[in-house]
Amino acid sequence: MTEAVKVRILDQEYTVACPEDAKNDLLQSADYVDRKMREIRQGGKVVGTDRIAVMAALNIAHELLEAQAENERLADVRQRLARLDARIAASLDDS
Repeated sequence: MTEAVKVRILDQEYTVACPEDAKNDLLQSADYVDRKMREIRQGGKVVGTDRIAVMAALNIAHELLEAQAENERLADVRQRLARLDARIAASLDDS
């Protein structure tokens, strides 16, 4: 079931439709966006809520892309370790 959830981002209130089981994730996401926007606003180099929002979105997208790249690197390492483990197991079986 969907419910209306109120969130505050940079002193603005927004009502967002959200499945009940995703409410906590939505609140955490809104809090994260709010913190990022406040960091940018406090930096003093970006003026205007719309520009702050765009800069926050770009920063968050950059973080996401970095995390995805790291996840891909870790997946590659896991595959290599699995191959090494299989080779070690095969060598032990041959002994």
